[in-house]
Amino acid sequence: MKYVLIIHEVEAYPAWKAIFDQAADIRKTAGEISYQLLRYDNDTNNIVHFSEWASLDNARRFFESRELVEIRKKAGVKAPNFIYLHEIEHGVL
Repeated sequence: MKYVLIIHEVEAYPAWKAIFDQAADIRKTAGEISYQLLRYDNDTNNIVHFSEWASLDNARRFFESRELVEIRKKAGVKAPNFIYLHEIEHGVL
């Protein structure tokens, strides 16, 4: 499995979430399979977006595209950190 972990601060979570939801179709078309949104325990505007992708190359192209750079600006994203990951093990306890 291929995953992307994005950690970023947003100006206001409700405004960011509305734009995130509007981008669902373009994320799916780009190859995002599933996602989880998490936030820091003590800061509702520090967001973690963890998602599964069909291809890390597609994910990189998507996240580095001009279109998404503009969407992030509109959504109030501050300094996103993208981490591209390959699963090496999965377990349930």
